[in-house]
This record gives sequence, structure tokens and C-alpha cells, in this order.
Amino acid sequence: MDALYTAEALATGAGRNGRVATSEGRLDFDLAVPKELGGSGDGANPEQLFAAGYAACFHSALQTVARAQKVAITDSSVGARVQIGSNGEGGFGLAVQLEVVIPDLPHEQAVALADAAHRVCPYSNATRGNIDVDITVSDD
Repeated sequence: MDALYTAEALATGAGRNGRVATSEGRLDFDLAVPKELGGSGDGANPEQLFAAGYAACFHSALQTVARAQKVAITDSSVGARVQIGSNGEGGFGLAVQLEVVIPDLPHEQAVALADAAHRVCPYSNATRGNIDVDITVSDD
């Protein structure tokens, strides 16, 4: 792969109860284990970061394929839920639910755009075959 961009981040401290920062300083904050996993929940966590990144990346892919097909989707949005749980083998796994909202577009056309975005999105390509990704398309 010829890299077009490289992001760098450094995690320090106690992992999920530490700190994370990007090399250029745009992100710099404390991490905390979620309350649901026995932590304080007083900071961000890797699943939130993954959800934010996947939602933004997928939305960008959706807009890219819509532009290529000359389809206006000005009020679109993408929400992401990232779940963590036992993988049944002593470790942990992730699952993702994406909700794609494209108002004022026929449902079949919106689904086709979401499917095309799923083929283009780097997060989708990285997770394909590794974790469950469920995509729901709606108009509201």
C-alpha cells in the first residue's frame, strides 16, 4: 500500500486507565475503563474512539460514492455503536452497528449507496471478516 496519510498516537499510563495523545496534539485526553466493565467511566475509552472514527470514515465514504453517482445526500448522517464482549476463547471481541440515515432518498437507492460505501470505507475493509458489522439504513 502507498500511504497517503499517516496518523500517530501514543498511549501512556495504565492502558485503558491512562492517557492518549496524537503526535500533532489534536487529541490529548485521559482514558478510563467504562463503568460497565468495572471502571470509573471518567474518561474516554478505545471503543468510543473506534465508534467515532468508523462513523466519520463511513460517512465520508458514503458522501464520496454519492458524489460519484451524482446523488445529493446533504442531510445524511452515520451513527456507530461499538460493542465489546467475550469472544468465548478467553479474550475479547468487537461488534459494530452502523446506522446510515439518508432522508429524501428512496430506500433502495439509500441501501445501494450504503453498500457501495461499505466496499470503499477503509474501516469496513479493515474489519471485513474480522468482526461483525451490521448496517441499517433509514430515512430518519
